[in-house]
Amino acid sequence: MESFTHLRKGVTPRRIHADLEGLKDDELGRGGFEGRTAHLYRRHDPTRYRSEGPLTGVDIAASALTPADKDDPSGAPLLMFSNADCRISLSMRAEPMPFYVRNVDGDELHFVHQGTGTFVTEFGPLAYRPGDYVYIPKATTYRQVPDGGGSCVLVVEAVDEFRVPPAGVLGRHFPFDSALVVIPEAAVVEDDGRDEYEVRLYHSGQHTSIYYPHDPCDAEGWRGDNFPFTFNIDDYNVITSESVHLPPTVHLFMQATGVYVMNFLPRAAESVPGTERFPWYHRNVDFDEIAFFHGGSVFGIDLPPGLISHAPQGTHHGAAEKARERSRRRFDKDTRVEWKIIAVDTRRRLVPSEAVLTAAAEAGAADPEIQI
Repeated sequence: MESFTHLRKGVTPRRIHADLEGLKDDELGRGGFEGRTAHLYRRHDPTRYRSEGPLTGVDIAASALTPADKDDPSGAPLLMFSNADCRISLSMRAEPMPFYVRNVDGDELHFVHQGTGTFVTEFGPLAYRPGDYVYIPKATTYRQVPDGGGSCVLVVEAVDEFRVPPAGVLGRHFPFDSALVVIPEAAVVEDDGRDEYEVRLYHSGQHTSIYYPHDPCDAEGWRGDNFPFTFNIDDYNVITSESVHLPPTVHLFMQATGVYVMNFLPRAAESVPGTERFPWYHRNVDFDEIAFFHGGSVFGIDLPPGLISHAPQGTHHGAAEKARERSRRRFDKDTRVEWKIIAVDTRRRLVPSEAVLTAAAEAGAADPEIQI
């Protein structure tokens, strides 16, 4: 039963996530770190196991995947993971879309890992750069026009609409100040002489094409509170603590039913002696977790840019013990955490696509030193 007082049995540290003295901190929690919890203090690293079967996690580098839109302008992003609430895909579009897209299944949230360019929308153009989120509301007509050099974009589609989480005790501007989003100015796209303009309606992994005799981005103006925008992670206000490593939900950016998108960004490291600086071992039993490594480093360890890591709910994960020991040895030397990681947690189990499973098998088992 949930209560204000937590029970203690056996050997436990006085402070949470601190002063472990050789024990391994393993959280068995409910509700994505917001519900009832149990912390088991183990002798051994709980991530040291061998796994077989559908709940085996997947670690794959983006460079090992080949979305259809990388080489074919008419191609689509590569589906990586899906469930009833969302689809998570990877786009590497190198050429402008020769068509428009209208996702009639739900909202889209694009995270730009590499590349610059413009999303041409019926609300007006939205320029993008690395570190940008590009939010596209359900059924918005748009096309992506990358600049030279191609792109790498993580795409999260949610059946329900993405919303900014409700303001908590810190108020409406922390960690996400909505005044810093970039909103498109209305701009008519003039016809270029074509007889027809294709709009692909994306639905259930398929598409239906409709054709207009004019460019569909012909709005002279717009008003309302349902619109696309961009937001860069450099403008995200990171919440920190000196004495405890805060749970991932503190860094929530946007959410939809069953889908939560979080940012792990550069910040001051925990500074009170004895405090653990890495996320504790955990089995996030009610959520699957996806971590997309944008870059940076942690306590002298460079993160592999473009790594995509999937941890199914109920399975242990966390940073390798050698990485934890390194952070303790360097406690007085390292004053900051420089990681840039995008996390997507989902209430329902995610199913890896065959393309991801095949690519992971061909690439061999990855063993990232840092996991969330």
